Amino acid sequence: MAGIDNQPRYDVVVVGGGNAALCAAIAARREGARVLVLELADAFGRGGNTRHTRNMRCAHDTATASLTGPYTADEFWDDLQRVTKGETDEALARFMIEESKEVLHWIAEQGVRWQPSLGGTLSLGRTNSFFLGGGRAMLNALYQTAERLGVEIRYRSEVVEIALEDGVFRTLTVRDPDGCYEVEAAALVAAAGGFESNIAWLKEYWGEAAENFLIRGTANNRGTVLKMLLDQGVAPVGDPTQCHAVAIDARAPRYDGGIITRLDCVVFGIVVNRDAVRFYDEGEDLWPKRYAIWGRLVAAQPGQIAYIIFDAPSLERFMPSLYPPIRGETVADLAHALDLDATTLDATIAAFNAAVRPGTFDHTILDDCATQGLSPPKSHWAQRIETAPFYAYPVRPGITFTYLGTRVNRQARVMMADGRPAPNVFAAGEIMAGNVLGQGYAAGIGMTIGAVFGRVAGREAARHVRN
Repeated sequence: MAGIDNQPRYDVVVVGGGNAALCAAIAARREGARVLVLELADAFGRGGNTRHTRNMRCAHDTATASLTGPYTADEFWDDLQRVTKGETDEALARFMIEESKEVLHWIAEQGVRWQPSLGGTLSLGRTNSFFLGGGRAMLNALYQTAERLGVEIRYRSEVVEIALEDGVFRTLTVRDPDGCYEVEAAALVAAAGGFESNIAWLKEYWGEAAENFLIRGTANNRGTVLKMLLDQGVAPVGDPTQCHAVAIDARAPRYDGGIITRLDCVVFGIVVNRDAVRFYDEGEDLWPKRYAIWGRLVAAQPGQIAYIIFDAPSLERFMPSLYPPIRGETVADLAHALDLDATTLDATIAAFNAAVRPGTFDHTILDDCATQGLSPPKSHWAQRIETAPFYAYPVRPGITFTYLGTRVNRQARVMMADGRPAPNVFAAGEIMAGNVLGQGYAAGIGMTIGAVFGRVAGREAARHVRN
């Protein structure tokens, strides 16, 4: 192991390479700090889950070039409170929402380009700004800016040890292809994601069901940095069983399936489990506020698998998966293709069709197409499934990130278990998302958490060093 005498001393070392890490690095550098970024992936795979993202939810008081209308801080707060069912740190959440107004412009100043608002089934044109070119283009812009400002970036660099003394960061040990070495810096920003890629850790809370989980993003988020901090007295936050989990195509790879494996067609049909039985209201609320519940719902079903069933008229109404839907000329054919009991599936669809009441279908609003006398009900967008051919997508839980993390304050400074702030340790992104997301999710909030607290963490880390 090389000694620290062979290494330059940095003001701020950032662990991680995604949205939160780069925002922290840029913010710290703009405050005059000497900054080192340690990214576990290589240059091609850099950026963690950020490269699979598309948009960010930001409050704004008037329409912008990328957003169709006002989305006030109060409305953002109401949406967050609804999806988390009040399981959020209100002071931190309101702080994040207010800061998101400025981040909408700040991140564009770092080279990220927004595209004009989108319509269609996404229903996000007013609340969420989309990155032109997607998450990878957004990352490329942030890396270019960081490098231009003089931030040093080291790829294939895994942090294997963090030395804290009574809550004060001293050094960390890094392993790269040439061996191990130590890095000394005046402040640490931990932005290394959650533990969703660590199946063994997930099993501690989910049991053997976790073996059937798919990970939508990077295989690198194994929670090693999180665990090192918690083991040294950092205060935990968040329920370890809570996570951002959507329903993704069951044929997706174990890791890195990304956004193209997500299914957005739940509202257009019904969802049945392995027993061919419905288990939840598919029309409970608009897609951006409810799509993230389906991962956990499927995780609770036998074998952690379910099937979205719909008929021919719905086929063109949504964004398809990477994989084609499974098709049957009759319900019995479809049941056979899915290895479901045909009699039960036929009865489930028949009961649903009989309960559908007439209405005016409009997937962009909470319309009046609903079932009556059916349990569970379908509250909106209920239409009879009766026109052949019939289709289905098999789905499994697709974990995006976990909510167990490090507690922080408004300076993104890590809090110790005894209630003291760690003087020179900061956290941003998924590793502290549980402060805001006690449960639930709404589209784009993960990127908001990353950008807002990344910027704050970098800025405050640099100011700590300067002072």
